[in-house]
Amino acid sequence: MMQWLVYALMTAAAIFVVLWPLSRRTVVGASGSDLLVYRDQLDEIARDRAAGLIGEREADAARIEVSRRLLAAADASKVDAADALKPAAWRRRVAAGVALIGLPVGAGGLYLLLGSPNLPDQPLAARALAPGQDASVQSLITQVEQRLESHPDEPRGWVVIAPIYMRLGRFDDAVNARRNALRLLGESADREADLGEAMVAAADGVVTAEAKAAFDRAHALDAQHIKAQFYLGMSAEQDGKPQEAATIWRDLLGRAPPGAPWAELVRQSLARVDPQGAPVPTLAPKAPGPGASEAAAAAGLPPEQRIAMIRGMVEQLAERLRHDGADIDGWLRLVRSYAVLGEREKALNAAGDARRALASDAGKVQRLDELVKSLGLD
Repeated sequence: MMQWLVYALMTAAAIFVVLWPLSRRTVVGASGSDLLVYRDQLDEIARDRAAGLIGEREADAARIEVSRRLLAAADASKVDAADALKPAAWRRRVAAGVALIGLPVGAGGLYLLLGSPNLPDQPLAARALAPGQDASVQSLITQVEQRLESHPDEPRGWVVIAPIYMRLGRFDDAVNARRNALRLLGESADREADLGEAMVAAADGVVTAEAKAAFDRAHALDAQHIKAQFYLGMSAEQDGKPQEAATIWRDLLGRAPPGAPWAELVRQSLARVDPQGAPVPTLAPKAPGPGASEAAAAAGLPPEQRIAMIRGMVEQLAERLRHDGADIDGWLRLVRSYAVLGEREKALNAAGDARRALASDAGKVQRLDELVKSLGLD
């Protein structure tokens, strides 16, 4: 409502500006050059009579004649002025009509045609954001970018902003950020693989020669690196080497822990290049908890997938302890894992189950109680 009131006041002000000059009439004076001459002649007759140059009768006759001419000239001047005002008055009326009717109607028509009257208002702060972007994310990006402009050799800023660029689809910026992080922090399998991943995204899913070189460097630094191996398999597939890609992905799946969130993607890729291939081998059961390969896999995953992977391993440990409750180290690991994940209720339940399973061994129960106390769960 306030918006339309403002529009109405603006329209009224515009109409007033147009009508104000039209309301002022210009009066055409009847003091042309002829009238001035006749008045001068009357003054001259009066001076001559006063000086005695003419008689009273001649002066009266001269005044009558000049006065007659003066009146005739004045009447003619009024008629001309009236005729001159007629078209001016008509034009004023037309202009006033256009201002009163045409201006608001024309402005309203243009707004309905080009404007968006049904669009809801938007907070000013949100107008600077692109669709789909959160204000807090944009604020973080702005702060980090401003910091990096003045401190381009600060590695933490590049590390922080690179994954944000990836999520927002700014892949070229992500490549630049990860190059700088690699330059400032030195080589590592994770940083090389992350750089290659950004290059692939920037190339619309194509593993370019430069990206493959980054994955090769990551693989040389860590032969078990999950992300590097996956993209090397993709590179082999794109180079027309499906058997090589199948070998890489089959080896990757063979080392995948149960419930690995990335395993399904690898299976789909493997089925694409080797649909009739042999079943993928699985690892023999081993002691619960992440080993070297699981730790490498977790390090190469995004945070959400890394948490999911950890939760899968924790649940695997819990399932084993339900059948074999004598493992005190397993119970301690399970309680600590739930506490780290922020699942206090599960940690307390696990501690209670451990006490019941270890009730015959006071020393083990004491170790459990000390852990519970140190974690603040008591």
